[in-house]
Amino acid sequence: MNTAIIKPQWSPLTIGLMVLGFIIFWPLGLAMLAYIIWGEKFGGSADKAQAYWNKGCGYMRNNHKHHGFSRSDFTSSGNAAFDEYRSEQLKRLEEERARLDAEIDAFHEYMANLRKAKDREEFDRFMGEHRGNRQGYGDKPNPDQNNWGDNNNGQ
Repeated sequence: MNTAIIKPQWSPLTIGLMVLGFIIFWPLGLAMLAYIIWGEKFGGSADKAQAYWNKGCGYMRNNHKHHGFSRSDFTSSGNAAFDEYRSEQLKRLEEERARLDAEIDAFHEYMANLRKAKDREEFDRFMGEHRGNRQGYGDKPNPDQNNWGDNNNGQ
């Protein structure tokens, strides 16, 4: 007999609790949403929930993809010549990958040095202009400007 007041289904009560959970503290809203969607699979029993979790973990353990190349990732094909060829090709690919990784690192270092040089140049230009304007260096009077110190105004 299932006498639960809050059942894992889309009802006004569960939707309201979900919205309230999102308003109060967002993980509560997510937990309520998960209960609405997957609550029937767990059936309210810790044993059923653990069995469902173990089933999912077992699936992930058995069906994960191998990333990278290593001899332990592959089983023997039954043909020694092909296995030897495959191991040589994988070794060549590993060496090529290491070489490309080294080139990527060198390129990133080169770009960082370029950015530093550009930043240094912009900073030096700014400081030169800022010091020049502040101290009056390099300011040549413009003949079209009004010379406040000259009361004759060119007469």
